[in-house]
Amino acid sequence: MAVLTGKTGDALSKELVKAQTEQAEQPALDPKQTITASTITEQANEILTNNNVQMSAVSAPVPSGLSSAMYNQTAPATQAANTYAATAVTPPANMVAAQGTVNPQAMVNAAQGTLSPTSLATAQTTTMDPQATTQYQMGQLMSSIVAGQPLPAWAAPQVRKVSSIMQQRGLGASSMAAAAMVQAVTESGIEIAKQDADKYATLQLANLNNKQQAELQNAVALANMDMANLNNRQAAAVQNAKTFLAIDTQNLTNRQASETINYQSMVQMKLSDQAAENASRQFNAKSSNEVDMFFAELGSQIESANKNRAASVDQFNVNQTSAMEQFNASMEASRQQFNANMQSTIDQSNPAWRRNINTANTAAQNVANQQNVQTLLSMNQNSLNNLWQLYRDQASWAMQASENDRARAHNAAMQSAQIDANKSLYDSQFNNFLITRTIDSIFM
Repeated sequence: MAVLTGKTGDALSKELVKAQTEQAEQPALDPKQTITASTITEQANEILTNNNVQMSAVSAPVPSGLSSAMYNQTAPATQAANTYAATAVTPPANMVAAQGTVNPQAMVNAAQGTLSPTSLATAQTTTMDPQATTQYQMGQLMSSIVAGQPLPAWAAPQVRKVSSIMQQRGLGASSMAAAAMVQAVTESGIEIAKQDADKYATLQLANLNNKQQAELQNAVALANMDMANLNNRQAAAVQNAKTFLAIDTQNLTNRQASETINYQSMVQMKLSDQAAENASRQFNAKSSNEVDMFFAELGSQIESANKNRAASVDQFNVNQTSAMEQFNASMEASRQQFNANMQSTIDQSNPAWRRNINTANTAAQNVANQQNVQTLLSMNQNSLNNLWQLYRDQASWAMQASENDRARAHNAAMQSAQIDANKSLYDSQFNNFLITRTIDSIFM
């Protein structure tokens, strides 16, 4: 903008017209006057990954193979044929059933969740910013008026208008003119100050609303995370209890089967021993070859029974190992399915989060662009209004000067005519006086 200091008359008028024309035709705002929208960027810890939802591999202990050594029985040694008296079989002590106890780890305890303090939303409050008051903005506008300096653009039109009116009434240098100018400046600044204060108030309310929305969103996210953690802990506790209970039940079944086999083996051994003794006593008359043949056959039967028991134990171990491997495979499949579901959920959440960020940035940019265009339009409109006001003032001044010149010429003509009339009247009266004196002197 052109510097106007020290210029008067036509030079000042030309410079004012030039300055206002340049501002009215300004195509864009100065960088210092442009509002730049702040963009939201994606933070590293705001994007979900599947690292926090990966489940560790679940494995169940595979029971070790049971030893069959306890079932191996050796054939009794060959005895010489002797004469024995048959004796009754003494029954063994009653078999005691295996008693199982519930493993404390198989007891399910309900998981208790607590609400984390960070999941409680806190109402956001604020106080009125002094910049959002008309009083503060009015003070800022008034501070721009410096004694001896040209009036600001917003105050100059009203002052010129009031000054013109007072000049027309002949009160240009009076205290009433000064008071009217002060009143005009004050009234011009009130509307501007009110608009500036409204802008600050709107911005402050928007910031407070954004803070409250962010607080509520963070509280909801943390509460949902607490609920998900509680559900996961409860599900894990139930699954672990089922696993330990199944293992305890199987161990009890195995102990009961072992006790049953041992008791049956003990009874069979007593019966076999007693039968052998009775047979020996019964066939004490037979030769030692027959006794040896009998014990050889008995040893073969015992060895066959041992082999069958060992095969049964091995088959049981194979079945247990297969069951554990099948259980581990099922748990691995469930874990992979859970990871796939979590990854799908994360993949759906991240694009939505990025879309929200882009939407917010676009809205902020649109608001900034709208404000910049409105600011530029207001500056151009004010400059155009000032230019038209300057043209009106110049036209009014030219018309008033022309009318003043004509009024002075008219007054001069009227005064000249009055002088001529007074002179003619004086001459006529003087002539009449002379005539009257002459007549009076004749008749006297």
